[in-house]
Formats: sequence, C-alpha cells, structure tokens
Amino acid sequence: MKRIRIEPAWSFTDEAGNRLDPQLFGLLQGIHRSGKLTEAAAEAGISYRHAWNLLNKWADFFGAALVEMQKGRGARLSPLGDKLLWARQRVAARLGPQLESLGSELNLELQQLFEGVEPVLRVHASHGYAVALLPRFASDFQLDLQYCSPQEALAALNRGACDVAGYHMPTSATRGPLMQGYRRQLRPRSHCIIRFITRSQGLMVRPGNPKGIAGLADLPRGDVRFINRQKASGTRALLDILLRDAGLSSQRIPGFELEEYTHSAVAAYIAAGMADVGFGVEAAAHQFGLAFLPLAQEHYLLVCQRRSLADPSVKRLLEMIRSEPFLQAVSELPGYSPNRCGEVCSVDKLFDEAGNA
Repeated sequence: MKRIRIEPAWSFTDEAGNRLDPQLFGLLQGIHRSGKLTEAAAEAGISYRHAWNLLNKWADFFGAALVEMQKGRGARLSPLGDKLLWARQRVAARLGPQLESLGSELNLELQQLFEGVEPVLRVHASHGYAVALLPRFASDFQLDLQYCSPQEALAALNRGACDVAGYHMPTSATRGPLMQGYRRQLRPRSHCIIRFITRSQGLMVRPGNPKGIAGLADLPRGDVRFINRQKASGTRALLDILLRDAGLSSQRIPGFELEEYTHSAVAAYIAAGMADVGFGVEAAAHQFGLAFLPLAQEHYLLVCQRRSLADPSVKRLLEMIRSEPFLQAVSELPGYSPNRCGEVCSVDKLFDEAGNA
C-alpha cells in the first residue's frame, strides 16, 4: 500500500491578485550550493534558458533580483534570494514534525479501509532523526507516529492514549526537575524500557565558527546571538541542566527567549544568519552545514507497558529496530549510535545505571 507524505508548498500572490507558483526553489538551492547557473539548472532538470527566464519572471514579480550574475565568477543569491531560500528551509524544518504526524493519521485511516488490517502501534514520541526513520522500516504493522514533548508522550502512555512513548535523558547522573519528572511518570511495576539510541548534543555554530565560540561560557557574550528550543522540549531541559552545572544564568544570554520547535529549525535559523549559535543534535548541524561542538550524550528511550511486550505490533517493532538495515541507517546519522538498540530492561535498572554513571 502506498504511503502518503505531506510537504509544505509555497505560493506567492501580490496585491493585484497575480500569482506565482514557486518552481524555482530548487534552482535557488542549486545556485547557493554550486555558484553556477548552468549546474543549478541541470540539477533542477530545466534548460539554462528556462532557468534564466524563471529568474527574470520572479525578479519582475518581486521588483528585485533574486540572483546576482558576476562575470567570470558565476552566480550568487541576492539578499532577497537568500532570504527566500532560508525562509523555505526554516518553514520546512519547523512544520516537518506536525506534517509527519498528520500524514501518519491519514495513512492509518486509509489502511483501516482495506481488508486484512495490520496491527496498529501507536507511538507518541519526542521528535528526532532516528525516530523519524521508523515509518520507513515499519512492515507487517501499521505505525501511528505522533510527535510531542517527552512529558506529553509519557502522560499519553499512562492514560492509555498510546502503546509506546519516546523520550530522552542524559547518560550521566543528574538531579533536578527533569529526572524528578521522569521518576514520577515511569512506573517500575508496570512499565519496561526499550533502549533505542544514544545521540550527541551540543552547540551548533555558523560555518567556520566566526565568533570563536568554544563552549557555554561564551553564550553570555554581547556579540553572540543565541537561538533556543521551546521550554517543553527535552533538549531545552538538558541545556538548562548544563547551564546550571556551569553556573551560568540564562538571563545573561542574548536571544535565550527566542525559541524554535525542532533541532532542524534551530539549525536552519543559524544557517540563515539570524543567530550565531544554538543547542541541538549533531545531525541537525550536519544537515545545514554548521560546525558542531559536542557537550553531552543522551539516551533516547522507548517505554511501554510490560504486558504490551506480548502484542504482535510491539514484537514487530523490536524486530525492526534490532534489524541490520535499521541499525545501519541509525549509524549513518552524525552523532547517533544504535548501541544496545532493542534491548529491554526494567525502570529500576535504568535509574540504577544513571545513578552509577
């Protein structure tokens, strides 16, 4: 059965009602990457002449050029072209998890219209690059994947709104609200832990690190602009822990109040030149060509009811994440490790290990 994907599309309309369908974002991306209109046109699958006509048409629409042609030096995006390209990147990064969740709901509805409906596994999880791989490898069961904060995922599991919850916690022993909250929501007698992946979190900085940022101590500098994650995210909770342990006040960090909702959205914000540094996973930095300064390792874990281990859909999930193709896909994500992926352990053992770390 075909799977539906939902992707955002842009359409521009001026005050007179004239409309342009944005066919040239691929062209702009190619020019940004190669600096040559000929190569960008070939990547977009159009002729050089058509590419040139597109650029002129859009320049007329906006009243400003999108590309600057330099004799003997190729082409580069104008300030407007650069802004359009990065605005698209930011929107896609920001809306991606919501659109993936909606697509999951639609695919589930379509599946249920057919005979021989496969078992459904409802997963509520914090968004991440490894979790996003799950729909690609799911087979012999229908995956209903909904993205939410770690606290929301665990709350959904406890009220029976999902079968598996995904959240993340630091690899080293920590104290404070984050671990206290997990201890309140995880129930040793009824829950069990499915180990998933380990990932690296740290500072994402602009290519070449022009501000010379070496660590958290540089964030309060007046010449450094920071972009944050939202308060409910596990990544924000980890950053708060690191700042507390370093004796740094978030109130002294310029831009700390500005928030984005995914790792990729933070990376896109920095890549667009709107901030100098953000906190997130290495994979996001790599995706947008940013430099990365690792600061912490954390486990991404799955939780389910003990009795659910006997369910066909959970058994198939375990088979899937233990399979060589899935492990290889995780290993290819920068900063990700599938160490002990698919191993089942008790809640008590998990906290014992954290306490001894």
